[in-house]
Amino acid sequence: MGVLVWLTACGPKEGSGLERVQRAGVLRWGADAQGGEPYAMEDPERPGQYRGFEVELADALGRELGVRAEFVQNDWSSLIPSLERGGSFDVAMNGMEIIPTRTDRVLFTRPYYLFHLRLMARRDDPSVTGLESLRGRRVGTLANSQAWELLRGSGAGAIPYEGVQEPYIDLEQGRLDAVLMDDIIAQRYGMPRPGLSVVGDVAEGYYAIAVRPGEDDLRQALDDALDRIARSGELRGILRRWGIDNASEQRMVEWTEAQTREVLSQTSTAHLDWNQLLRFLQAALVTLGVSVGAMALAIPLGLALALGRLYGPKWMGVFTTAYVELLRGTPVLLQLYVLYYGLAGVLRLGPLSAAILGLGLNYAAYEAEVYRAGLLAVPRGQMEAALALGMRPRLALRRVVIPQAFRVALPGVTNDFIALLKDSSLVSVISVVELTKRMTITAVDVRSWLLPGALCAVLYLAMSHPLSRLARTLEAKLERA
Repeated sequence: MGVLVWLTACGPKEGSGLERVQRAGVLRWGADAQGGEPYAMEDPERPGQYRGFEVELADALGRELGVRAEFVQNDWSSLIPSLERGGSFDVAMNGMEIIPTRTDRVLFTRPYYLFHLRLMARRDDPSVTGLESLRGRRVGTLANSQAWELLRGSGAGAIPYEGVQEPYIDLEQGRLDAVLMDDIIAQRYGMPRPGLSVVGDVAEGYYAIAVRPGEDDLRQALDDALDRIARSGELRGILRRWGIDNASEQRMVEWTEAQTREVLSQTSTAHLDWNQLLRFLQAALVTLGVSVGAMALAIPLGLALALGRLYGPKWMGVFTTAYVELLRGTPVLLQLYVLYYGLAGVLRLGPLSAAILGLGLNYAAYEAEVYRAGLLAVPRGQMEAALALGMRPRLALRRVVIPQAFRVALPGVTNDFIALLKDSSLVSVISVVELTKRMTITAVDVRSWLLPGALCAVLYLAMSHPLSRLARTLEAKLERA
């Protein structure tokens, strides 16, 4: 009880944000360095330091508040939930757009940058002419962004990404029909690609600093600091140094409190309804399909690797050992990136195909070890007896050794399938909207992680529990046999 009281006393108090920052002497701001230039990125010339226009803006804000600014790395998609939870950082500032799904959850300062949503397509595809031409087509963007909301409202097939460079790679490779991103991102990562062209700017929006609910004093102090920085010309000077200043940014200098109230007046009424439940079920089918497809590849490939290692020539044993060690010794996330993006120039796979192939190749390495253990568990005399009866080695393996090894390996195979079912959540990095990705998207939409998380857990359990029961039944039948 004493520990609980101490933790409560030490936690942030509602409405005391500015006091906490000034007492600590540091303004901790959350951002994701994966967003890259020009927002916030690691400085190659100074290890452990960061650079970008928001880094310079944070330093200027810290100076105005009489404290120093400190960058805190956090995944972009979870910046708002992490801010609400508290403890990690004081504010979130990383191209944080003012959209209805966020204004009900956190406080926003006055904007510090005006951006435009820029639509890009391939030069050889004249059919993309604007938002109205995107209905039913695959369009890449960042999940839970202003572009994401705009695409869903237009009837386009919005494909969520976690990075800013990957959508343009997929567009260039023909995996997408278009990409809708902020003009800053399009300028850095899309427009330099010779195969892509700008269709046009379709909407505008604002970046602002997100502050934890209840900390109005900190929000007001940041507002005042932003106003001073803007009117002194420092803000546009920062933007100019990073090549993102333009005439429309003068509106940030002349911004008024009334404009802030107007921008923040939009609210969201999204909630967990039948349409959301239907999307969950569709995502669960994607998860199940990817898992079954990957396991259907992993089982025969794993068995072939195990047989090659134990009964094949020496060179095959070396190859299979190297394969198993390489695939087990490197993260599956890295393997998916290399397969989908790294080999895009020579192996053009769709998201689902790459997901099934990537997971299948990875789990084949684990299956190889499971089957190898099962094969070694069969007494050597079984093989010798089969050969003495005149069977050829291949026939002896197929009729005598492998059936007995399968009985031993079955529990391990079942465990791997259940693990694969959960590891399929990693394929969201190559734009596959599976169950866990759907949960994170819905959680932001409905401003709650509890219900979407519980529904996600129930669906995973509904898929994995019958598999466990089936495996136990099969084990019992094999034991009786």
